[in-house]
Amino acid sequence: MIDAGHGGYDNGAVFEGRAEKNDTLNLALAVGNILENSGVDVLYTRTTDIYQSPNEKANIANRSDASYFISLHRNSSENPDTYSGVQTLVYEDAGIPALFAQNINAALEKTGFANLGTSVRPNLAVLRGTNMPAALVEVGFINTEQDNQLFDLKFPEIAQAIADGILQTIQGANLEATEMENYSVETGTFMHYRNAELLAKNMQEDSIDSFIEPVNRCYRVCHGKFTDKKKAQKAAQKLFERGYEARVIVR
Repeated sequence: MIDAGHGGYDNGAVFEGRAEKNDTLNLALAVGNILENSGVDVLYTRTTDIYQSPNEKANIANRSDASYFISLHRNSSENPDTYSGVQTLVYEDAGIPALFAQNINAALEKTGFANLGTSVRPNLAVLRGTNMPAALVEVGFINTEQDNQLFDLKFPEIAQAIADGILQTIQGANLEATEMENYSVETGTFMHYRNAELLAKNMQEDSIDSFIEPVNRCYRVCHGKFTDKKKAQKAAQKLFERGYEARVIVR
């Protein structure tokens, strides 16, 4: 989910007739196009000049099937030409949001922006209210001439840099998830579903969680989903002591 910051009657920061809401929308559409061409499914909070409250933006993301949320903004300061650079805001400087910040900031730095690093901002609704990993990118200061010149002259490179930072992060997250082994405890495999159903029912009557899954035209009864093999082995031992055939399987 890509969010173009502000919109409608909410111009965001304004400097010499330049409105943040327009810069963010143009950039959001450009970044989204690059991601789509790279095989990523992209959703937008807005694709036109409409107003949405920050809470509404978070709710749009939460109602979607989006796995990640990126909000694009332009920074501003009290006095023009005082500060320069890019910065990414996160709810907490940890996990995937921290990687988004590091990767996007580093990519934008290569386009010529100063890298102002990561800032923790738990009070922001789009970071606090989203259920998925989220980051808010401040792409230069809208009231700094140097940053505006860079934004305009290198717009394609800036969009590509943000997309590259996003791709680097989600590809790494997907690889990590793929490499992580998960375990369950199998208590029986049957040709007929009814037999699997009876075993699962017996386990549930013994207050043991169970589920049935089809495997090679058979039905397997399992207990638990574990990322720690030792915990799966302990669960299997407990089931064995209670009279069940039990073995740890890799999912």
